[in-house]
Amino acid sequence: MNTGKFIFAQMVEFLPQRVFDNFVSKYQGNKYVKHFSCWNQLLVMMFGQLTGRDSLRDLIVVVDAHSQKCYHLGFGKSVTRSNLSKANEKRDYKIFEDYAYYLINIARQRRCNNDFEIQGKVYAFDSSTIDLCLNVFWWAKFRKAKAGIKLHTLYEIATQIPAFIHITNATVNDMNAMDVIPYESGAYYIFDRGYVDFERLCNITKHTAYFVIRAKKNLQFHCSQMKEVNEKNGVLSDQIGNLTGFYIAKDYPDEIRKVVYYDKETNRTFVYLTNNMELIPEQIALLYKNRWQVELFFKWIKQHLKVKTFWGITENAVRIQIYCAIISYCLVAIIEKDLMINRSTYEVLQIFGISLLDKTPIGELFFNTDKNNVKELLSEQLTINFF
Repeated sequence: MNTGKFIFAQMVEFLPQRVFDNFVSKYQGNKYVKHFSCWNQLLVMMFGQLTGRDSLRDLIVVVDAHSQKCYHLGFGKSVTRSNLSKANEKRDYKIFEDYAYYLINIARQRRCNNDFEIQGKVYAFDSSTIDLCLNVFWWAKFRKAKAGIKLHTLYEIATQIPAFIHITNATVNDMNAMDVIPYESGAYYIFDRGYVDFERLCNITKHTAYFVIRAKKNLQFHCSQMKEVNEKNGVLSDQIGNLTGFYIAKDYPDEIRKVVYYDKETNRTFVYLTNNMELIPEQIALLYKNRWQVELFFKWIKQHLKVKTFWGITENAVRIQIYCAIISYCLVAIIEKDLMINRSTYEVLQIFGISLLDKTPIGELFFNTDKNNVKELLSEQLTINFF
């Protein structure tokens, strides 16, 4: 790559701009725009995400301090607080949503691998609530004195990429989000017990897909077949039968499998339900263990990308910021794979965050440095920021 380019400009080269322009044309995003285009808006928002800006004012202060570099960074001529604020408020968030899903598909294809023990696509589904100030985000009323939104996320275990994201008001029940999941034939879907709705689980079976879910304590189950188990591996029982509750039996009339598993690490016993009759019980337990990856994703994205402090107060602005966070996440994942960077996503993001205005070739950031030195540098930076 050209050594005269900023790291951020080198990262942008991994983004397919023509595809983004097609989405802009589809939703007429640049109509009546003279200077600050949708592409400029996207790059400024991504710059704010990758550098960890806490507010719109904070972002503009940094951009103004480097105003002579704006052209080379792709920000355009006039990056002002009012321009960015109006763009986030007025321009259709679907431009950024469609582009986020396009990058999600690219990232999933690039990071596709067969390292996971169970063949086939494995997804974990869960939601995370982001609390908001009711006085400011009045449109997202959650409780009497609180506002909030929910990120319902379908997370692919093998690629560690969110395959589907559904944003709703925090008042929406988690189970309702199961109705919009794009189920794939032969794929595995992992749920926590908060998603126990047998009519919706039956819908997964109708799509010839598989589910693994943790059962509730009041489960009404009649065993018709008992399988042999190896208690040394933690499997206490493996049964096939039917649900016996009057309404539940109507919602899920097919046979269902019940696996009881003891986890030595946590000293807890779990009861799993699944419609898959072929996997061994240890694999059923393994699938559910990997559900925690979606929890780690929520924790990671809240800590390292700006989705908790928003740069706009309208619903459109909030959605744009969330999709820009996902675009930034996918971009880092694509660069990791294309450059074969053997680092954690956390390390890659931290290194990019303090190097965006350097003119070093992007590969030298990761291949000519010692990992231990990087960890020490990041530790020192976190200590300085803390004090």
